[in-house]
Amino acid sequence: MEPGTLVYDSQTRKVGEYQDRTGPYVMLRPVGGGREWQADPARIREATPEERLSAGVRALNDRSREGLSADATRPPSPVSGCAVCEDLALRRDRARAAFDGSAVTDANMLLRHHQRAEHGGESTGHRIFRYVPYTIVQDPSALPEYEARCVSGEEADCGAGSGIRSAPAEVEEWQRRHTQETRHLRYRRCFADYAVLRRQG
Repeated sequence: MEPGTLVYDSQTRKVGEYQDRTGPYVMLRPVGGGREWQADPARIREATPEERLSAGVRALNDRSREGLSADATRPPSPVSGCAVCEDLALRRDRARAAFDGSAVTDANMLLRHHQRAEHGGESTGHRIFRYVPYTIVQDPSALPEYEARCVSGEEADCGAGSGIRSAPAEVEEWQRRHTQETRHLRYRRCFADYAVLRRQG
């Protein structure tokens, strides 16, 4: 069984993430993190989709109550320039390299606790971009498009259309001709153009 596989432990009636085998037992980790537990290999099986979903929702709810990130599978990211964050992240990397799942979990929990206490929450790891103002203008290299479709009819729309035209007068002329031929009076008109963003300043 591959590490990370979600399994159901019938003895504890919990879904856990398979970590490794230790002697006669297997080590399972709670979905979303936490203290690992030992399980009898004969009493575990791969979790069903419903069991995986239920465990994921439970982990998200637990993390929401703790004020943590909504993503139960994402480890915390160190805050750039913070020596404590970087030290804990390094400790976590070493634990991963040694396949020590318990130490990885401990490092993640310490990192989250530090970030809540010192940085006002968990780092998202997202980059921050400076706002640059733009102006939206019509693209002069492309002509606007005009179109009309007849929606007259008692039981169903007529559906006749003008096709795409380059000027509104052409569409209006088509409407007049169509009304003369059919006595239909109601149309749906559409206008489309192309726009570009130009940086200000």
